[in-house]
Amino acid sequence: MNATSTDLQELTARVEHALSTLRPYLEADGGDIELVEVTEELTARVKLHGACAECSMIHMTMKGGVEQAVRAAAPEIKAVEAINWAG
Repeated sequence: MNATSTDLQELTARVEHALSTLRPYLEADGGDIELVEVTEELTARVKLHGACAECSMIHMTMKGGVEQAVRAAAPEIKAVEAINWAG
């Protein structure tokens, strides 16, 4: 099921809020995360910056932190993917 434009705007706001709660922890380690888009297929696409883009532990951060926070804030999201990480 695809989302409408209004649904996507509301989902995007909730995902942005979830990421903002994680941002201080990522920044403390020299990194950051940016929401690129929430697709009609309900995938949150993010971009990792700084140390996060090169970190060997990012798979744990993506699965245990980012994905968990996003799904708690927006359970409709089916997937969270980093566009600059091949995990």
